Amino acid sequence: MSSSLKDVAARAGVSARTVSNVVNGSARVAPETRRRVQEAIEELGYRPNLAARSLRAGRTGIVGLAIPELHSPYFAELAGLLVDEARRRSWTVVIDQTRGDAESERRLLTGDGGRVMDGLIISPWALPAEDITAAARPLPVVLLGERSPQGLADRVAVDNVAAAGEATAHLLSLGRRRIAAIGLQPHLRNGTAELRAEGYRAALRSAGISPRPEWERPVSALHRADGARAMADLLDAGAEPDAVFAFSDELALGALHTAHARGLRVPEDVAVVGFDDIEDGRFGRPTLTTVSPDKGQIAARALQCLADRIYSPRNDVPAADLTVPHRLVVRGSTGG
Repeated sequence: MSSSLKDVAARAGVSARTVSNVVNGSARVAPETRRRVQEAIEELGYRPNLAARSLRAGRTGIVGLAIPELHSPYFAELAGLLVDEARRRSWTVVIDQTRGDAESERRLLTGDGGRVMDGLIISPWALPAEDITAAARPLPVVLLGERSPQGLADRVAVDNVAAAGEATAHLLSLGRRRIAAIGLQPHLRNGTAELRAEGYRAALRSAGISPRPEWERPVSALHRADGARAMADLLDAGAEPDAVFAFSDELALGALHTAHARGLRVPEDVAVVGFDDIEDGRFGRPTLTTVSPDKGQIAARALQCLADRIYSPRNDVPAADLTVPHRLVVRGSTGG
């Protein structure tokens, strides 16, 4: 016999209304109360009647997630966390890949793809924030990433300037002075690479070192092959870096590959730091020092922002601009 909402309320010692608020993702529930209700839901195996609930509320129970690359380890891990978090709210997540294409991003925002969603979480690479919010109305949207929405939409991001500065400062603390940067992307409009470059340059200046253009390498994508090519370009140009800060772990792994191929020892000859803390970096030789964003917090906060917009659709509520924590994880590629 299936359990009802009233059964869950009785098990958790709360009202049926409170259970409904938890199932619907309402923010107006105390954390301890939410925990008790979620435990009762799991114990009783309660599953809400999504069809009936959606029919009454005019909602589908479906939210979209638009990411640039499905094969990216970072986005794949983040998508998994978002799906898990959505399942706790009895939501279904539909995932689409934009490849950083402006028309693909616009199509998802306007609903031209034919899918009916209650809201969308998107990591935009091509469209500016004002275009995103204009195209999405009245669809609730949460932005993942670093382009400032200037109060136009909810955003969840890591502090890339601070994180890049900490990564570079770590290399400086090891006595490295010829620190290269791999990962600039002047062809994209998402601003992530620009902010990481800003943090990198600021840390150099704080140490009395003037940033040098020949130490900075742009890439067309954030993949291993791009990192390998950029590292080869640095060495072929005679830059002779004693350290590399790569703007993604995939780039860093590519740089490590080239370093080994050229007979360089890591970290003795060249120390390497990445960004994202993907699983591959924990199993490399050597293991990869990296900036680790709190991806669990990104998922939880993004879905909470979306729930707030879906269930309390007030246009006068200011857009949230949330920064999630990060930490530097020191491993073998810098001597840890």
